[in-house]
Amino acid sequence: MKFYRNLYVGDTVSDVHKVKRKLKTNAGQLGIYVITLCRGRDQLEIYHCALLQQRYYRKNPPYIVGIAGGYEEAVEIVKQIAEEAYRQNGECDLKKYLLDQK
Repeated sequence: MKFYRNLYVGDTVSDVHKVKRKLKTNAGQLGIYVITLCRGRDQLEIYHCALLQQRYYRKNPPYIVGIAGGYEEAVEIVKQIAEEAYRQNGECDLKKYLLDQK
């Protein structure tokens, strides 16, 4: 599993290192959502962390750019990323913005 260098973390996530360790070991966590770069033409995707326990995601790990303590918080993080991208580039190409920040 790959994590964004400047990982976006929601306010309700208390111990991000513990959450990352549990994500890497496929341990269950209630209420944790991840924001990932989409593999297709879309920009970002929001998943509940339980979805990442499927075999497909073990073989094809997602690139996680954000961790949130709930779905609404994940949407707020995506909104924050979009606002930052628009302010910096004048467009909402979120993938380009995040990958340029590496």
